[in-house]
Amino acid sequence: MFLVLNVLMKQELSLDPSWKEVLGDEYNAPYMQKLRLFLDEERKLGKTIYPPKDEIFAALNLTPFDQVKVVIIGQDPYHGPNQAHGLSFSVKKGVKTPPSLVNIYKELHEDMGINIPQHGNLENWARQGVLLLNNVLTVEHSKAGSHHKQGWEKFTDKIIEVLNEKKENLVFILWGSPAQKKAAAVNEKKHFVLKSVHPSPLSSYRGFFGSKPFGQANQFLKSKGIKEINWEII
Repeated sequence: MFLVLNVLMKQELSLDPSWKEVLGDEYNAPYMQKLRLFLDEERKLGKTIYPPKDEIFAALNLTPFDQVKVVIIGQDPYHGPNQAHGLSFSVKKGVKTPPSLVNIYKELHEDMGINIPQHGNLENWARQGVLLLNNVLTVEHSKAGSHHKQGWEKFTDKIIEVLNEKKENLVFILWGSPAQKKAAAVNEKKHFVLKSVHPSPLSSYRGFFGSKPFGQANQFLKSKGIKEINWEII
């Protein structure tokens, strides 16, 4: 069994060394081994899992621990073909921009004067220190929430815990009550926490529009002598 688990772990995307260091044994904990077995069994049954294996940990690998400045928490990966690629709210170039991201772009334009992009790939943010972390990191095709309570929530809770404890002067952008509950233990004396309703079309007009999270984030970073984020999508 131990050999099988090691083989499965090697099949998944390797984790950036800075995250392995701060997460300690969490990455190889029994519940994570069980999660890997679950994913492997789902694939053996012919189920399509998003994102692809090599992009499951994209948020952590594009934004190493020592480079994190801003944390934006999403929920599930998108569950349509070619959408999810490991970053919350983001989709690959060539894929239609999802409704929530359309609203994020509208607020970005109003807040920062940035032209609304023609694609939904947010890698430029991730490479500057914006951790685009979902609560759950995988999902079955066309089945939202299908990988809840398989272990991902515990793993991503630990990520937020180590960010809160080991870093300071982070900006947490929390859209919607699930994200706010997820980061409820973040120390607001050490970090800057921005809260609003979710950018979904169902809620965006109840306080998301006009919340100006991008400008506020940059103002805070600048006040702490930290390089601001260029929020332009390239």
